[in-house]
Amino acid sequence: MPKITFVDHAGKARTVEGVVGSTVMEAAIRNNVPGVDAECGGACACATCHVYVDGEWAAVVGPAQDMEQDMLDFASDVRATSRLCCQIRITPELDGLTVTTPARQG
Repeated sequence: MPKITFVDHAGKARTVEGVVGSTVMEAAIRNNVPGVDAECGGACACATCHVYVDGEWAAVVGPAQDMEQDMLDFASDVRATSRLCCQIRITPELDGLTVTTPARQG
C-alpha cells in the first residue's frame, strides 16, 4: 500500500497507508489525521480537505480540475500547490507523497 505523509501546520508529520483506488482524503479520515475535516465526504462540494502538495510531487499529482479549482476559492490561504485531497486518487506512483494541511480549513 502506498504511504502518504501528512504534515500539519506546526510541522508534525504522520505517515499512513493509503488504499490504491481510494483518495488521499479517505486515507486521512480512515487514520484520523487532524486538519482534514472532509465535511462533504469527498463530493468536492466544500474546501475542508484542502492540502498543499509538496513541490516535488506536484507534477505527479497533477493540477486541479475546473470543479476543484472552483471549490478552492472557498479555501483559506490557497497556494500554487493547493489541492482538495478528496480529488487526489491514490495510485502506486503516489507512494511517498507528502502533503501539508493548512492552519485552518475553508
